[in-house]
Amino acid sequence: MSTTTQKVTPQLRQWIVEQAQAGHGADAVLKAMLAAGWQEDVAVEAMEATLRGHLDQQAVRQGLPPALDVPDPDLDESPLYIDAGDRRVHVLQAMAMPRIVVFGSLLSDVECEELIALARPRLARSLTVQTQTGGEEVNQDRTSNGMFFQRGENELVRRIEARIARLVNWPVDHGEGLQILQYGPGAEYKPHYDYFDPDQPGTPTILKRGGQRVGTLVMYLGEPEKGGGTVFPDVHLEVAPKRGNAVFFSYERPHPSTKTLHGGTPVGAGEKWIATKWLRERPFV
Repeated sequence: MSTTTQKVTPQLRQWIVEQAQAGHGADAVLKAMLAAGWQEDVAVEAMEATLRGHLDQQAVRQGLPPALDVPDPDLDESPLYIDAGDRRVHVLQAMAMPRIVVFGSLLSDVECEELIALARPRLARSLTVQTQTGGEEVNQDRTSNGMFFQRGENELVRRIEARIARLVNWPVDHGEGLQILQYGPGAEYKPHYDYFDPDQPGTPTILKRGGQRVGTLVMYLGEPEKGGGTVFPDVHLEVAPKRGNAVFFSYERPHPSTKTLHGGTPVGAGEKWIATKWLRERPFV
């Protein structure tokens, strides 16, 4: 059969779900479909779409929010590097659940220094989103200084934003402005989630600007002498704040089941600088 004549029917989707419920692995299901005459690309796409939809339906029935599309680096062939357009970025570590990827050499030393130099005169006490009202507030859990660049504010920011978009397969206009943060000795950001809690009264106001946050990229600009790592308590992971490296994570639904609880540990000595890019489900305006 040709690809154009192979239609994925409701009966096929039901059969795929039944095979999964019976405990048959993906390889066995795919082998059976190929033996029945299905082309491999059609069979793989049908399996992935059907099972993703089935799992999402189950989650919704359990009271969880529906899943959203998320940014996702192309790691299908376990690459050592990803072509990010103007720079080859290292893949140092990858985790599937939650989706966490540690990148090496995302930024050059010169880019890190330039971002810090441009940001330093504009630093102020960091604020957090106030989901009760949709505004911002000082939060004792976040003891850093920071500032935002407007998206595309200058050539350096535009270059980095284009690199990020290619790296994680997400449009530039779906990103918030690049935030630069500085942490001195003792400063930290206690564990939190980056998505907006749908049960909070201010969340509908926040979502008007671009929908939910669906991914985060934390880039390390300056290395503290001690401490300052990014921790994910649910999976017992800590990422060291090495200059030029970054950690990416995505969250397909605004719920703790994504296991994306994370925080910045206190700086023990020295100074920590990071650049954070939050990614939205729709264009951020």
